[in-house]
Amino acid sequence: MQSDHPPHKPAWFVTGTDTEIGKTFVACALLHTLRRAGLSAVAMKPIAAGFDDSGRNDDVERLLAASSLQPPRELVNPYGFKAAIAPHIAAAEEGRHVELTQIVAAFAQLQTLADAVLVEGVGGFCVPLGRTHDTADLAAALKLPVIMVVGMRLGCINHALLTQQAILARGLPLAGWVANRIDPAMLRCSENIAALQERLTAPLLGVVEHGTTAENAALGLRLPGQAG
Repeated sequence: MQSDHPPHKPAWFVTGTDTEIGKTFVACALLHTLRRAGLSAVAMKPIAAGFDDSGRNDDVERLLAASSLQPPRELVNPYGFKAAIAPHIAAAEEGRHVELTQIVAAFAQLQTLADAVLVEGVGGFCVPLGRTHDTADLAAALKLPVIMVVGMRLGCINHALLTQQAILARGLPLAGWVANRIDPAMLRCSENIAALQERLTAPLLGVVEHGTTAENAALGLRLPGQAG
C-alpha cells in the first residue's frame, strides 16, 4: 500500500478537525493557489458519500471544477456511496470494501497527469473506512504530508490539537493548517487563531473568511514551504 510518488511533484493530504468544516472549500482554494503559482493541479476525493439520482456528488463536482484538468472520474473518486452517511456504514450496506491499494494506484495515475495533486479525506482524520482501516491509514499508505483545515468555532482548539496528535502519531508531517471561519458569530476568533499558532507545530497557511469564494480565498493562502 505504499505510494512511490515523484518527490519533485508536490502532493498533500487535506484533512479536517471534523466533518462539515470546509475541507472541500479549502481544497478548492488551494487548487486555485497552485494554479496561480503556475502549476497544473488536480484534486482527488478517494471516498465520497452522498450521490444524487444522476450519480453526482457535490464535493467531487466542486473539486473537478477547481482543477486544471478533468481526469477520469474513477481516478478522482474511486469509491462513491449513495447514502450520505459514515463511509464504513455505507460500504457495508452496499456490500463493498474499500481497498487502499486501489486508491494508491489511482493517486499514482493522477500524478502522471498534473504537476500537483491534493487528496481530500472524508470527515475527520480517523474516520473508519471499514472494520480494519480508517482515513489515517489511507494518509499513511499515500505517505503524504498533511494540510489540516481547522473549522473555527467553539471547541476548535481541542479538536485541532487532537488531530495534530493523530497525524504525528502516524509518522506523517503536518505541513500546515488553514483557519476556516465557518462560524461568523464566533467570539474571540483572532485570539483562538493565536492560541493555535502557539500550539501547533506547523505554520498557518492562511485564514479563510466566512462567505468568500474559493477564488478569493486563494489570494490569502500560501502553499506549504512558502509560509512565513
